Amino acid sequence: MSDPVIKVEKLNKSFGANHVLRDFSVSLAKGETLAVLGKSGSGKSVLIKCIINLIEKDEGEIIVLGNDVSEMSQEELDSLRTRVGFLFQSNALYDSMTVRENLEFPLRRHWTKDQRERTAEGAVMEVLTDVGLAHTADMMPEELSGGMRKRIALARTLILRPAIILYDEPTTGLDPVTAREISHLIVKVQKKYDTSSIVISHDMHCINTTANRVVMLIDGRCYADDTYANLQQSTDPKIKEFFD
Repeated sequence: MSDPVIKVEKLNKSFGANHVLRDFSVSLAKGETLAVLGKSGSGKSVLIKCIINLIEKDEGEIIVLGNDVSEMSQEELDSLRTRVGFLFQSNALYDSMTVRENLEFPLRRHWTKDQRERTAEGAVMEVLTDVGLAHTADMMPEELSGGMRKRIALARTLILRPAIILYDEPTTGLDPVTAREISHLIVKVQKKYDTSSIVISHDMHCINTTANRVVMLIDGRCYADDTYANLQQSTDPKIKEFFD
């Protein structure tokens, strides 16, 4: 069995007196989609930001694609982050740029001039087609619905062909129909690109649709680690309250 693409061991993170993560451990296998389920404010987003060192851990070990993130230089971290896509809860699109310009932005940072001139247009249209929005290339973000902006944000994440995608509350703020569409799109992306993914959510339908495995983050710890179906049958009161 191959090494996990992400391995977190005994991770601790506090903000003042607020101890958010307590000896939290989890691993992600290649090609797997793992959901992290927890209440609002439980530390789910802190976890994935620690994984790519957007937030520095207090204690513990984080290995991503064979690299200890705490021992990497800024240049090495920047390189690693091109292989780890991050879908922000807020989408983080640039309002002053068209959809095409938003998607080209990471290419301008990480591709050579020759690469951009030869393949940028093809890369942009391919990922837009993947998310069903090829017709929006010259539109502005303000012209798009919330669900469309989420899809464009995912397209921008895909354009560098990451090995791992971290989804931070991908369905928050969306209506139920659009939320289901985004959940199915996550599955489609995983199958096409063979990505390994962590989905941070408290949307039970999203988790059931996307995840091969579910970790429950309760009181800062990995309280349970199992399939959705098995957790749904649990008689543990702390687990049952999520499924009830």
